[in-house]
Parts: sequence; structure tokens; C-alpha cells
Amino acid sequence: MWGALAESADSYYEVRPDCTDVPKTRFKIKPGKTLSARKWQAAFASDGHLDIGKTLGRIQRGGIHPSIRGEVWEFLLGCYDPKSTFDEREQIRQRRRLEYSRWKDECCQLFPVVGSGKFITAPVITEDGQPIQDPLVLQETNSGMTASSSSQMVKDLTSRAPLDKKVIQWMLTLHQIGLDVIRTDRTLVFYEKQENLSKLWDILAVYAWVDTDVGYCQGMSDLCSPMIILLEDEADAFWCFERLMRRLRGNFRCTESSVGVEAQLSNLASITQVIDPKLHQHLETLGGGDYLFAFRMLMVLFRREFSFCDSLYLWEMMWALEYDPDLFYLYEEAESASYKSEGSKAKAKSIRQCGKYERENMKNGAKSSEAPLPISVFLVASVLKEKSTKLLQEARGLDDVVKILNDITGNLDAKKACTGAMKLHKKYLKKAKQT
Repeated sequence: MWGALAESADSYYEVRPDCTDVPKTRFKIKPGKTLSARKWQAAFASDGHLDIGKTLGRIQRGGIHPSIRGEVWEFLLGCYDPKSTFDEREQIRQRRRLEYSRWKDECCQLFPVVGSGKFITAPVITEDGQPIQDPLVLQETNSGMTASSSSQMVKDLTSRAPLDKKVIQWMLTLHQIGLDVIRTDRTLVFYEKQENLSKLWDILAVYAWVDTDVGYCQGMSDLCSPMIILLEDEADAFWCFERLMRRLRGNFRCTESSVGVEAQLSNLASITQVIDPKLHQHLETLGGGDYLFAFRMLMVLFRREFSFCDSLYLWEMMWALEYDPDLFYLYEEAESASYKSEGSKAKAKSIRQCGKYERENMKNGAKSSEAPLPISVFLVASVLKEKSTKLLQEARGLDDVVKILNDITGNLDAKKACTGAMKLHKKYLKKAKQT
């Protein structure tokens, strides 16, 4: 209702009473601006086709109501084609749930803790594939399990034929996932329940098994956590996370000499050099020309700089701005061939169905050469631009740079940050054309 007061969203993501140092939430549910359940339902035609263009505009103005956030994210992340029908989406959903169940069963066969409602925080296997039988390690590994079940698990591992490299590599990551799980969003009441911690561990363990190229890396738990809070079905949460990782997995891909995110850090340096050459020169002088101080912002998409609620608001605005209606088909690739109508992929996409950021990239021909930079890089650049004067005047070393940037925690406005990133993007494209 127009004129109604804005409502706090904190009640949807309850914080533990003993956690008093969490960043304050700025996001408010604003009638007439925030995408409501009523407006969301009204955006669907009778057969299920979604008017995504109108929906994107609403999200960009005021975010998404927490009660429908999960199902809207499934579209923003490319889980479903907005031109699909209710029946087509249900078929895809059921197919994916079966696929996740099959992968989880494979993991359970290899390591029965998966799917048991428990998780591990200590290593269970050596790098050459031998089970670790130290009683103290076993006790920590199997918290909540009986001594006999711990012993049996070791016997089962020992009795198997030599494990192949893929299995060993996967098992070596399981305790690291557990260590990260117990540190993830620990201020939320949601994670006081063991079953929710286990669900997060299970999803990350299955993902590490399926994506052998990337596996598991620190930071993924921060990206996955919101999915299991927003989507009740574990398989649906997995697929939402998997789609997010399609965007971000390049950041986590490591070699012996580099980390994937270094490419985005290099792009950040190039943008800053064009937008604010004085600041770039100052950072280089301080030894920060590699921009590693921005590593965390890009890896976990500002999860540390915002409250839990505000980080979700930031994400959905970013995804709405970047939205490309071809996402579903880009991700499904050959697998989707039998699920889409013939020739639908070849249709030219309507600019109205794209987010504002994607439109700018289309206008500037970014698609014709290399893939456009994600808006997250411009978000970081806008933060640096905003702090430029302070950095130039007060930063006398990299420690000062880190301290100044850490001070933004809880003091950023998500909507203003996105607006700043869009302005910087336009300015960068304009200046880049002139050079």
C-alpha cells in the first residue's frame, strides 16, 4: 500500500541474542518499491511465462521480499528460462532433484557421513589414501557418532581396494568444508540447528565431488549459505548454488602459480588506472599494485562488508542489473536440448528482458569480443573511488589500505553501491573508447 511504512527485514534472518557486534541492516521492505509476493505472482501469465523485464525493474528499485527471495533467485541465477511454462519448470526441477540425489548417493557410498545428518572437522584420510585411525582424530571427526560406528567407518575405508586419485582428493577436502561450515554465518539462529549445518556440509561435499576441476575452496560456504536458508529443498538449494558458481568458479580455479581471481584483480587495477590514475599510482607506490587487498570482496561478493540481509539485497540487485535472458540456455548447453522448444535459442533476445548493466554492455559491443566484466569489479572500484581522498591522504602502507577498507563494514548502502558501480561502468566505457 502506498504511503505504508517500510518494514525491517531482520525478523526473517534472526540473529543470536549474544551476537551484538554484527553490522546493522539497512535494507527495508518498502511497499510500492520492493518486489512483493503479489507483484511476483502477477508477473506470470496463465501458462507460467514470466515477464522478467518488469520484475527486474522492481528488484533494481527496492529488492525482493524475503518471503519469495528463493524462488526469484532461481530465475535471476539462470535455473529457469522466464519463457518456460509451469509444467516445463516442474519437469526440470524433478529431473534436477533426481540428479542431485544420485550424486549424493555416490558420495554416501564412498563416505557414509554424507547424508547422515552429521559432518566432519578433522581429516579422515592421508594424502596417499590411507585412513587416519588416531582415536583423538576419530573422536573429533565423528562428533555425535558412537565409538563403534567410528571404528566401523575406518574398517570400511581400509577394506576397500586402493582409492583412486579423485576419491582421495575429495576426501581430503571434507574436513576443511566442515571447519568452514561451523564458521559460516555463525551469528544466525538458523545455524544453531545441527541439521542446517549438516545440510550446508552435504551440499558443499556433493559440489566438490561433481566439480572436480575446482572442488572446494574457502569462501564457497559463504556463497552457499544463503541458498539453504532461502530454499527449503536441499536439491533446489544445491542447484541455485551451482548456478552461482557458474559465474564465480573462475575465481576459485587455482594453479601452482596463480589463483583465478587474480584476473579480476588485474581488471580492477586497469579500471582504477583509467578512472582514478592518482589513486592507482599511489597504490602501486605502496606495493599494492596487484590489488590483493580487494581479494575478499570479489571472492565472497561483499559478504563481510554487509550484514547478512544487506548482502542478499546487494546480490539480487547485482544479478538483476547483469541479467541476461540467455543464461538458462548458456548454462544448460547440450543437456537442455531436449527440454527447450526447437529454435528458441536462436531468437534474438529483447533488450527489455536484460538488466541495465547488460544493456550497457550490449550497446557497447562487449559481447562481440571478450566476455564483459562482472559488475562486482565495478562495485569494488566504486568503493575505492569513494575512499580515494582518504587513501591518498592517510595510507602510508598496505596495512593502512586494509584498515581504511575494513572501516566500510556495515557502513555501505547496497543500493548506492550499485548506483555508483553503474556510473563508474559508463564512465569507464566512455574513457576506454577514447584511448
